[in-house]
Amino acid sequence: MESSASCPADAAPLAKRQFRVLVGVTGSVAALKLPLLVSRLLDIPGTCVIRAWDCRKPLLFCPAMNTAMWEHPVTAQQVGLLKAFGYVEIPCVAKKLVCGDEGLGAMAEVGTIVDKVKEVLFCRGSSQQS
Repeated sequence: MESSASCPADAAPLAKRQFRVLVGVTGSVAALKLPLLVSRLLDIPGTCVIRAWDCRKPLLFCPAMNTAMWEHPVTAQQVGLLKAFGYVEIPCVAKKLVCGDEGLGAMAEVGTIVDKVKEVLFCRGSSQQS
Protein backbone atom coordinates (compact mmCIF):
# COMPACT_ATOMS: atom_id res chain seq x y z
CA MET A 1 0.00 0.00 0.00
CA GLU A 2 1.54 3.30 -1.05
CA SER A 3 1.53 6.27 1.27
CA SER A 4 -0.86 9.05 0.32
CA ALA A 5 1.16 11.59 2.29
CA SER A 6 2.66 14.49 0.44
CA CYS A 7 6.41 14.13 0.13
CA PRO A 8 9.07 16.42 -1.37
CA ALA A 9 10.62 13.35 -3.01
CA ASP A 10 7.40 12.92 -5.01
CA ALA A 11 7.79 16.36 -6.59
CA ALA A 12 10.17 15.28 -9.36
CA PRO A 13 10.17 12.22 -11.59
CA LEU A 14 12.57 9.48 -10.45
CA ALA A 15 14.97 10.21 -13.32
CA LYS A 16 15.35 13.81 -12.13
CA ARG A 17 15.72 12.96 -8.44
CA GLN A 18 19.42 12.56 -7.88
CA PHE A 19 20.57 12.65 -4.31
CA ARG A 20 23.96 14.33 -3.94
CA VAL A 21 24.26 13.46 -0.27
CA LEU A 22 26.38 10.41 0.44
CA VAL A 23 25.13 9.87 3.96
CA GLY A 24 21.76 10.66 5.48
CA VAL A 25 21.45 10.79 9.23
CA THR A 26 17.81 10.53 10.20
CA GLY A 27 18.01 12.45 13.43
CA SER A 28 16.08 10.54 16.04
CA VAL A 29 14.47 7.27 15.08
CA ALA A 30 11.96 7.39 17.89
CA ALA A 31 9.72 4.54 18.93
CA LEU A 32 6.89 5.96 16.79
CA LYS A 33 8.97 6.17 13.59
CA LEU A 34 10.79 2.85 13.94
CA PRO A 35 7.86 0.54 13.10
CA LEU A 36 6.84 2.85 10.26
CA LEU A 37 10.33 2.71 8.76
CA VAL A 38 10.39 -1.06 9.06
CA SER A 39 6.90 -1.59 7.66
CA ARG A 40 7.49 1.02 4.96
CA LEU A 41 4.27 2.83 5.88
CA LEU A 42 6.10 6.11 5.89
CA ASP A 43 3.29 8.58 6.51
CA ILE A 44 5.27 10.83 8.84
CA PRO A 45 6.42 13.88 6.84
CA GLY A 46 10.13 13.66 6.08
CA THR A 47 10.49 9.91 6.49
CA CYS A 48 9.22 9.20 2.95
CA VAL A 49 12.63 10.34 1.71
CA ILE A 50 13.99 7.01 2.94
CA ARG A 51 11.81 5.14 0.43
CA ALA A 52 13.32 7.21 -2.37
CA TRP A 53 16.86 6.78 -0.99
CA ASP A 54 19.48 5.38 -3.37
CA CYS A 55 20.27 2.11 -1.59
CA ARG A 56 23.80 2.16 -3.02
CA LYS A 57 24.50 5.07 -0.67
CA PRO A 58 24.77 4.60 3.09
CA LEU A 59 22.01 5.67 5.41
CA LEU A 60 22.70 6.05 9.12
CA PHE A 61 20.03 5.99 11.80
CA CYS A 62 20.16 7.00 15.45
CA PRO A 63 17.58 5.28 17.67
CA ALA A 64 16.29 7.35 20.58
CA MET A 65 13.42 6.47 22.91
CA ASN A 66 12.75 5.80 26.56
CA THR A 67 14.36 2.80 28.21
CA ALA A 68 11.18 0.70 28.42
CA MET A 69 10.59 1.13 24.68
CA TRP A 70 14.23 0.38 23.89
CA GLU A 71 14.16 -2.82 25.96
CA HIS A 72 10.94 -4.09 24.34
CA PRO A 73 11.69 -7.17 22.16
CA VAL A 74 9.98 -5.68 19.10
CA THR A 75 12.49 -2.81 19.08
CA ALA A 76 15.39 -5.25 18.63
CA GLN A 77 13.51 -6.88 15.74
CA GLN A 78 12.85 -3.53 14.07
CA VAL A 79 16.44 -2.32 14.48
CA GLY A 80 17.63 -5.66 13.12
CA LEU A 81 15.43 -5.28 10.05
CA LEU A 82 16.75 -1.77 9.34
CA LYS A 83 20.28 -3.16 9.61
CA ALA A 84 19.28 -6.00 7.26
CA PHE A 85 18.27 -3.32 4.72
CA GLY A 86 21.92 -2.21 4.92
CA TYR A 87 21.32 0.85 7.08
CA VAL A 88 23.99 1.68 9.66
CA GLU A 89 22.96 2.00 13.29
CA ILE A 90 24.58 4.57 15.53
CA PRO A 91 23.61 2.94 18.83
CA CYS A 92 21.79 4.77 21.57
CA VAL A 93 23.54 5.41 24.87
CA ALA A 94 22.69 5.02 28.53
CA LYS A 95 22.06 8.10 30.64
CA LYS A 96 19.26 9.89 32.50
CA LEU A 97 16.54 10.64 29.96
CA VAL A 98 14.13 13.58 29.88
CA CYS A 99 11.27 11.28 30.91
CA GLY A 100 13.17 10.42 34.10
CA ASP A 101 14.25 6.93 33.03
CA GLU A 102 17.87 6.05 33.51
CA GLY A 103 19.34 3.57 31.06
CA LEU A 104 19.69 2.89 27.35
CA GLY A 105 17.64 4.96 24.95
CA ALA A 106 19.32 8.35 24.61
CA MET A 107 20.51 9.39 21.16
CA ALA A 108 24.26 9.09 20.67
CA GLU A 109 26.25 12.23 21.37
CA VAL A 110 26.81 14.60 18.44
CA GLY A 111 30.55 13.82 18.40
CA THR A 112 29.84 10.10 18.12
CA ILE A 113 27.45 10.70 15.23
CA VAL A 114 29.96 12.95 13.44
CA ASP A 115 32.75 10.39 13.94
CA LYS A 116 30.57 7.61 12.49
CA VAL A 117 29.61 9.75 9.48
CA LYS A 118 33.29 10.49 8.86
CA GLU A 119 34.13 6.78 9.18
CA VAL A 120 31.44 5.80 6.69
CA LEU A 121 32.49 8.53 4.26
CA PHE A 122 36.15 7.54 4.56
CA CYS A 123 35.37 3.84 3.99
CA ARG A 124 33.13 4.71 1.06
CA GLY A 125 35.80 6.98 -0.44
CA SER A 126 38.47 4.29 -0.04
CA SER A 127 36.33 1.60 -1.65
CA GLN A 128 35.43 3.83 -4.61
CA GLN A 129 39.10 4.55 -5.32
CA SER A 130 40.01 0.84 -5.37
